[in-house]
Amino acid sequence: MLSEKETTRHSKLLSLVLRHNPAHIGITLDDQGWVAVSELLAQLATHQRPLTLEQLKYIVETSPKQRFRFNDDRTRIRASQGHSVEVKLGYTPVVPPEVLYHGTASQHRASILREGLRKMARHQVHLSADLATARTVGARHGRLVVFTVAAGAMQQAGFLFYRADNGVWLAEEVPPAYLQVAEDAVKGHGSAPG
Repeated sequence: MLSEKETTRHSKLLSLVLRHNPAHIGITLDDQGWVAVSELLAQLATHQRPLTLEQLKYIVETSPKQRFRFNDDRTRIRASQGHSVEVKLGYTPVVPPEVLYHGTASQHRASILREGLRKMARHQVHLSADLATARTVGARHGRLVVFTVAAGAMQQAGFLFYRADNGVWLAEEVPPAYLQVAEDAVKGHGSAPG
């Protein structure tokens, strides 16, 4: 099978081509972000990054963040969310929990409190269902700050929420009125691990 290092390397490449730059290996995503598994594997091999179907299945099944998913008959694959290329993932709006979380670098704290959370280059703002996940996500960006999102109040005000296949919550935006710094996450979680 693949070593941990190889799995990480291939997972990063799959994130690149299935979320941001399919042309990097010469594939085309359909309007919902899907590509044929056979096309993906052929193009990976053409670009000296060969994977077997079994190795691809291993990466998809063991990804702790469940970044990728197969269709029901495993003939197509896509990223679960996080695209910067135009796709329509087809998620149906759902009622969120009362509170969601967003972890990020503390350098963005003031602008987020002033302007809210915006999707930037992504299709939606990514939110976590629990504080621990938000801490993990935010710690990747440096010194950590975690915001609580009053998702229940937002939903009652007419904002839509979606839940990706991997459990990440998605919203078009989070206005500042629905945000609060989770002070307990700021204390004692100063910087990202090496």
